[in-house]
Amino acid sequence: MDTTTEILEKARQRAEELELPYKGALLPIEAYHLLQESIRAQLVDVRSRAELDWVGRIPGATEIELRSYPGMQPNPGFLNQLAGQVDNALPVLFICRSGSRSNQAAIMATQSGFTDCYNVLEGFEGDRDESGQRGKASGWKAAGLPWIQS
Repeated sequence: MDTTTEILEKARQRAEELELPYKGALLPIEAYHLLQESIRAQLVDVRSRAELDWVGRIPGATEIELRSYPGMQPNPGFLNQLAGQVDNALPVLFICRSGSRSNQAAIMATQSGFTDCYNVLEGFEGDRDESGQRGKASGWKAAGLPWIQS
């Protein structure tokens, strides 16, 4: 495994290549390494309560819905909740199901003054496999990283 400095540099380069407006884009194993090596890094899971309850949770993650089930309506209090639960001076890693909502969350947080935002690519469940199921081909779960069933 690369060092924390090397992981952060790769994440920064990915963000630059993908023209992302936030600090970096991490693979799940890289995010886990940062969380283990740095007590300063904070993981924010932006999946809906239903997803957390039915699919599983990441121990230690701060849970703030970006969109609420049913209907996936935007959470109007997302940024206020984020500001109240996360230190904006420290690195914030956002994760969702597949990396799309966490990308949105990283953009929103960056625009609201968080300067050290990262998206966890692939998310918790990753892309669908050949049989149309998530959680097996890519993502946090498929990488064998810690999670618990609700």
